Amino acid sequence: MEDQGKAYWSATLKLIYGILTVWFLVSFVAGILIAPQMDNIKLGGYPLGFWFAQQGSMYVFIALIFIYAKLMGNIDRRFDVHEE
Repeated sequence: MEDQGKAYWSATLKLIYGILTVWFLVSFVAGILIAPQMDNIKLGGYPLGFWFAQQGSMYVFIALIFIYAKLMGNIDRRFDVHEE
């Protein structure tokens, strides 16, 4: 039972680290560090770096919420700790 608990926690942490990595890449790297390079591309008449920092990151963050919920549900079912 203890091994299953450790495996569940390990899978949960792996998912969280993955989600946080995407969050960091979208918010800091794409939204700040490489935004000037992305400004050469236009999206809807706006520079891509500006659009990504202001709008695109919010879309990704909302998608991450749904992705996390789905994948966490899969982990819960795999370890038989899901809710009915």
